[in-house]
Amino acid sequence: MTAPIAPAVERTAVGRQAAVLLAAYGAVAIWGATPLATKVAVAGLDPLAVGLLRTLLAGIVALPLILLGRIKAPRSGPARVHLAVSALGGFVIFPLLFSYGIQLTTAGHGALLLGILPVLTGLIAALLERRLPSARWWWGCAIAIGGTALLVGARFDLSLADGSLRGDLLVLASAVAASAGYVTGARAAREIGTWAVTLWGLVLGSLVWLPVLPFVFGEGEAAAAGALAWSAVLFMALLSSILGYGAWYWALGQGGIGRTGLAQFAQPLVGVALAVALLGEAMTWPMAAAAGAILAGVALARGRA
Repeated sequence: MTAPIAPAVERTAVGRQAAVLLAAYGAVAIWGATPLATKVAVAGLDPLAVGLLRTLLAGIVALPLILLGRIKAPRSGPARVHLAVSALGGFVIFPLLFSYGIQLTTAGHGALLLGILPVLTGLIAALLERRLPSARWWWGCAIAIGGTALLVGARFDLSLADGSLRGDLLVLASAVAASAGYVTGARAAREIGTWAVTLWGLVLGSLVWLPVLPFVFGEGEAAAAGALAWSAVLFMALLSSILGYGAWYWALGQGGIGRTGLAQFAQPLVGVALAVALLGEAMTWPMAAAAGAILAGVALARGRA
């Protein structure tokens, strides 16, 4: 009677892994379009307004979902701290720094620089869990970091006019905040679940942003932004902030931070492809080399985390 159990368990495990990968790469595909959406949004709105609105609008949607679903906040002290850090990093600091950074650099550069996210996520997780990833993971991440360093280092060549070093560094700083948010959010999700972390994080982030709202818009600025800019903001609020984070936290919780986090190495490639195809941005040799390094790094690192 026990013989059929093993194949059934194996099929269940394979199905769960497929669901984890689908959720992870679905979130990555949404987030890959975020640099493009941000570039469009900051063309019509101030970067501060873009950073605020993508969280505040998502928080307005999240609050009734929490009330209707009776979704509970964490009760333990550690989980509350993790949720607070996740909200601050992912829904306040990241959108603010990224919006300012993407205004000063190209969408393609911004997308590629976010390739450092899996490295930072894995490192922060390793520090919190007091464990070291495998040597293969380190080698793969080193190759990806090398590509990122090449991309940023090319800014010191004054002949490159597309964007600025300051914009690149702001994007990198935003990646640090986002990675801290991912790791702490995944840890809080162990107590209250992934959707609870996403929705409560958005509400907390909105509360941080709310006092800033009266000082963001000048007279007539919101109306003058145009439908395209507002559509980009709504995309980031509803898809990037709610659907993307919910799917990503679930994938991290089910598949493990170190291994699943490597899926984010594909995110910059999506962003670059969209920037080139839809914004007409040029694919420079540093960008091509960086993309190659990211692909090589993920191929090596995802074998073992």
